[in-house]
Parts: sequence; C-alpha cells; structure tokens
Amino acid sequence: MSEIRFRPADRLLLSVDRLLRLAPGAPTPAVRNPADELPEASGLTAADREKAAALMRVNHAGELAAQGLYLGQSLAARSPQTLSRLRSAGAEEAAHVDWCRARLRALGGRRSLLDPAWFGGALAIGTLAGLAGDDWSLGFIAETERQVEAHLGDHLQRLPAGDQRSRAVLEQMRRDEIRHGEDARRAGGRELPAPVRGLMRLASRVMTSTAYRV
Repeated sequence: MSEIRFRPADRLLLSVDRLLRLAPGAPTPAVRNPADELPEASGLTAADREKAAALMRVNHAGELAAQGLYLGQSLAARSPQTLSRLRSAGAEEAAHVDWCRARLRALGGRRSLLDPAWFGGALAIGTLAGLAGDDWSLGFIAETERQVEAHLGDHLQRLPAGDQRSRAVLEQMRRDEIRHGEDARRAGGRELPAPVRGLMRLASRVMTSTAYRV
C-alpha cells in the first residue's frame, strides 16, 4: 500500500480541522472517558474540589499545549510516516483535552485564562522542532512524554483520595503518554542535548505553576 502524501494545502486544511475540534462546544472525540465508569464522589470537601480542579486545570492546559506541539510538528514533518505518527498520536491525545475539560466542569472549576498563550507558544515550539528534522522532532516527543509522565505521577499523588474519577483520567493519560514516548523512540527519535531537556523542564514548571492559579 502506497503512503499518503499531504501537500502544504492539505496540511493547512487538516490543521484548521484540528483547531475547530479543540474549540469549546465542538463535537467530542469518540473515545471512552475513563471517568464515566466511576460514580462521582460525594465525600469531597470544598477544599478537595478546589484542589482537584486546580490540578485538572493544569492538566487541561498541558494537554492543550500538547495539541499545539503536535500541530506544529505536523506542519513541518518531512516524511509521510512521521506525519502519520504525529497525527495519530495527536488525535488520540485530543481526547485528553476533552476528559480534562469534563472533569473541570464536574468539579466546578475553570480553564486557565492563559490557555491561548499555552497553545500558541507550544505551536511555535512544535514547528521549530519539526523544522529541525524528523529524528529531532520524534526525540522532542519522547522527551516531552517522559516529562509529562513524571508530572502526571506527581499529580496522582497530590489528588484528593476521594476523587477517583480524576484519578482514572490521569492514570489513562499517563499510560497513553508512556506509549507515545516509546513509539517515538522506536521510530528513530534522537536523545535531546541536556541543555534542551533542562529548558523544557523549566518551561513546564513555569506553565504548571502559573496555570494552577491563573
């Protein structure tokens, strides 16, 4: 079977479609929400709900930024195989945005006021990573997912014990992130230089600490 090759105009149209699907009120991805299989906790205090909502606000901002990264990398991908991997992982992770958004609504929380900035900044970074070459772009995914895995592990420890629905969402997201990182490494992703990995960790800390409050 021959590879599907996307022209620049095709990539632009696919990118517009992805942006429209991320908009509030857009049709949600046809992927099972792990929280739906569990009852809403009745014993959460107001403080518990506020803390859980703040954590899920951070995760929603992070997943929205991930969509920007994948979109930017897709625009600059050189091979059809890399583009296919990026689009497949990005589409799967679009469900994460929806899951976090649903949990925020259930907890009475709100999205980060800086969501457009997180998405726009990630889009620019993703495009630069893609322009560096497919091997570096895949390496960027692998390192991003490694750091996200650690971040989600921290949030799983910080979640109020009674919020099993948020826990189910984060656990599934963590499994997905691990798999995406492993897939990128197997596809030829290069190990990023230590200074780049350090800058990525710093940028992540700035985003998470800001989105927790704003």
